[in-house]
Amino acid sequence: MRSMFNSFETMIGLRYVRARRRNHFISFISLTSMLGVGLGVMALITVLSVMNGFEKELKERILGMASHATVMADGDVLDDWQPIAKEIMHHPDIVGVAPYFHAEGMLVHNKRVNGTIIRGILPAEEPKVSTVTDSMIQGNINDLKAGEFNIVLGKELSRTLGLIIGDKVTLIAPQANVTPAGILPRLKRFTLVGIFEVGMHEFDSALALIHMDDALRLFRKTGPSGIRLKTNNILKAPVISREIVAQLPGHYWVVDWTQQHANFFRALKTEKTVMFVILLLIVAVAAFNIISTLVMMVSDKQADIAVLRTLGASPGSILKIFMIQGTLIGFVGVAIGVIGGVWLASNIETIVPAIESLLGRKFLSADVYYISDLPSDMHWNDVITISIVAFVLCLLATIYPALRAAKTQPAEALRYE
Repeated sequence: MRSMFNSFETMIGLRYVRARRRNHFISFISLTSMLGVGLGVMALITVLSVMNGFEKELKERILGMASHATVMADGDVLDDWQPIAKEIMHHPDIVGVAPYFHAEGMLVHNKRVNGTIIRGILPAEEPKVSTVTDSMIQGNINDLKAGEFNIVLGKELSRTLGLIIGDKVTLIAPQANVTPAGILPRLKRFTLVGIFEVGMHEFDSALALIHMDDALRLFRKTGPSGIRLKTNNILKAPVISREIVAQLPGHYWVVDWTQQHANFFRALKTEKTVMFVILLLIVAVAAFNIISTLVMMVSDKQADIAVLRTLGASPGSILKIFMIQGTLIGFVGVAIGVIGGVWLASNIETIVPAIESLLGRKFLSADVYYISDLPSDMHWNDVITISIVAFVLCLLATIYPALRAAKTQPAEALRYE
């Protein structure tokens, strides 16, 4: 007798998914449950891919002007930096080094005043560690020449001060000069020779670039503040930078990009996690639909269950029948969601512009947002995680209705048939 029931659970479970005479409505609910699971999975994959895209874009823009890591001496300045730079370049994972000088000051033009971060650079070395050359929208970074006191500003900063190429701007250093007339702030007039735009407000609105020699003369320092590094793997920059410092002779300390912008990237990670949990509720709602579908199916199939039990089917076999039905609904829904989500995430950069063109409006206006397009960076590990979590939710949703069906007593079920 047992051999007759080896595969009948699967056959009946699959058959119950399809519409048969009385249960068209139940099958309709099964279909909506599948689509609900698919929609939730598709939304999760698409949204997380877009958030990954934004994170990648922001990292590239931040690290376009910042550095993967910075090596500094114990003192204020790094004297004789060239031998240290050569030693650092011996590391196989370093692709570029450049000295820099960091200070703060105020820029004054006409009656407009704005605080700024001063970065002294060597124009020939800076492109090795940043994308400032590619970010220039006016002028050229090579126009920063020693002794000429030229300056390059971010787009927002130049707009705030009302500057155009060729204008003079006064830089006020925090150090003071002691004169017979008293203590006076140190001032120097610079000529604007370039404007850059990297797409990050932090840099476009506050950063000013001047030649290293001009910066050292103005702030009366003997050497740069440190050396900026660029690695061949941004994710390994913390490890690589610490290996370098450990190998350098003398006492140095290092700060990598994960420390400089820790709060920002931690906030992005938290936002991504919260979004995952919120969108997972869509899948949970669809799983509840699976519960209602199976409960209605159990009620509709009471007589069939009683007949199967009378023919020798065990409660475990009845349990399998309805778990197979619910599992199939969940599996098909997850498959639909994965296919739709992967397709949408892979083509969203072309789909969104097409929708914008059709509607005649821009979702992310370039006048308001620094990132005006929806970038997408799909990670297969995210797709796998979403699929597994969604499928497990659907599997858990089948347990209660299947247990209820397994507890059906044949005599009670057939009493009114």
